[in-house]
Amino acid sequence: MNDSPFPLEPTPAQAQAAIRDEFAFFGDWSERYQYLIDLGRKLPPFPEDAKTEQHRLLGCQSMVWIVPGGDASRLDFAAASDSAIVSGLIYLALRVYSGRSAREILDTDADYVADIGLAKHLSPTRNNGLAALIAFIRDTAQRALA
Repeated sequence: MNDSPFPLEPTPAQAQAAIRDEFAFFGDWSERYQYLIDLGRKLPPFPEDAKTEQHRLLGCQSMVWIVPGGDASRLDFAAASDSAIVSGLIYLALRVYSGRSAREILDTDADYVADIGLAKHLSPTRNNGLAALIAFIRDTAQRALA
């Protein structure tokens, strides 16, 4: 299941800087939402047979499925959502975290969320879902190191 395009940048910090730069290009939030939707369309295809309760991310209002793979040296995540905006949020999180070592994941705070103003412009349920997604990725990394 790893036809992942991630990581796009060599380090999580560079990924976050690239995200900040891309979002700074847009003048208003309607353009940023459109960009998020466009990013969500770039997620690799997610296998229908992996859309099970076992892979469902709880804490999201939308349906979100995530499947981790790899080990402490490199963790990859495949994920999908039934929501266009949430798919974009998944894309950003995978861009920062997927294809990285467990140590890199745990050493990287999701600064991009505040830096691009996402926290202020998402509904409370989407913020909770994004927090649940990042927590799942970090928990997976923690378990890989244990």
